[in-house]
Amino acid sequence: MKIIILGAGQVGATLAENLANEDNDITVVDTDDKRLRELQDRLDIQTVEGSASHPDVLERAGGDDADMLIAVTNQDEINMVACQIAETLFKTPTKIGRVRSNAYASRPEIYGYNGLPIDVRISPEKEVTRHIKRLIQYPGALQVMEFADGKVQLVVVRAEVGGPLIDQPISFLKEHMPSIQTRIAAIYRDGQSIQPAGSTHIRANDEVFFLTAQRDVLDVMSELRRLDNPYRRIMIAGGGNIGERLAQSLEDEYRVKIIERGLPRCRFLSENLNNTIVLHGDASKQELLLEENIESTDVFCALTNNDEANIMSSMLAKRLGVRTVMTIINNPAYVDIVQDDMIDIVISPQHMTISTLLSFIRRGDVVNVHSLRKGAAEALEAVAHGDFKSSKVVGRTIAKINLPEGATIGAVVRGEEVLIATGELMIQAEDHVIIFVSNKKQIPAVEQLFQVGLSFF
Repeated sequence: MKIIILGAGQVGATLAENLANEDNDITVVDTDDKRLRELQDRLDIQTVEGSASHPDVLERAGGDDADMLIAVTNQDEINMVACQIAETLFKTPTKIGRVRSNAYASRPEIYGYNGLPIDVRISPEKEVTRHIKRLIQYPGALQVMEFADGKVQLVVVRAEVGGPLIDQPISFLKEHMPSIQTRIAAIYRDGQSIQPAGSTHIRANDEVFFLTAQRDVLDVMSELRRLDNPYRRIMIAGGGNIGERLAQSLEDEYRVKIIERGLPRCRFLSENLNNTIVLHGDASKQELLLEENIESTDVFCALTNNDEANIMSSMLAKRLGVRTVMTIINNPAYVDIVQDDMIDIVISPQHMTISTLLSFIRRGDVVNVHSLRKGAAEALEAVAHGDFKSSKVVGRTIAKINLPEGATIGAVVRGEEVLIATGELMIQAEDHVIIFVSNKKQIPAVEQLFQVGLSFF
């Protein structure tokens, strides 16, 4: 596939790295020549220096025969204009644009047949808000990912002493909870992937990935660690787009406070939020946090656009006694330094954006993708089409499917029914199949499994 990526920032560069390793023809466009040279030195890609919205630049990038254009510069207007030019001049089949401002994102009427020709709009703020809300709904979870419109969830937890399954084989889970269906898709121990089997023992500090129906998540978590008390009090540092969205989504169910440094923004938030307490101040000031009873706060979310400010305020809040700290960090170099010891959950807007993008790029009717472990692994939702002759999965039991090494089918969604994978389960046409892939190099092989042969047509 020939793909043009506009923008060589964190998202564009990481996306180029993901796709270049999968035999795609990638061209990256940016005004920063130094950044482009660095990418070209590392990756087998083409680069073009210039403004992403200029017709001549898009033409030099190969717009005439591109299959897809992905506009992820840091300016919404450039992304929008580039998609318009790609449609008008080159009739590019698929145009994906990142639109961050809520002023644009909240007006769907400006897109579509009579509007801006952006086939897929990506909103990092929206994805981050959803992610944080799911984490708040399941205290103790490190990640919560949804598949099949939320019917199935892939949850990541760190196993702790006190969980009934600790030092027990995985098969014990079925004996202990016979009425609940779940599948442990992966285990990471000391950073290394362990292929789970019934005889595999769960150890304390293991990072456990499990799939189950939404209603059973807390029951399965309770087997791996003591359940935390539900969260009630939330403090948000930063009243930007993400902070505002998160407060709006939480304020009817939780007691929410938001701290914002800019006075005009504070006024805006106080006028547009109904049940949220808006505080004017600096979240890195100890006096303010103490005044607002940080020690009795359940979750502190650092959501400003400044990594250093987020890290410092999070460390302070943790030291002052907050239960859980969630922090947005854009610079990947900071993530390994701060996670675990100082910050409970690090959130990367780039990885969430890339997960959303991959859902539209993967072959074989892959409808949902979640990038895991800093992009080293993936969880995919693929739809099975065809019949026994035209498909490599339809009409076959899971035990008979030739899955590549490191790939595990965890669940199948058939209509409204959630079926946890067993070797005897037979895949039917139109099933939504949830696959965990611990080695990203195997992604093309998984995609090929769900591509329909010509006999189907």
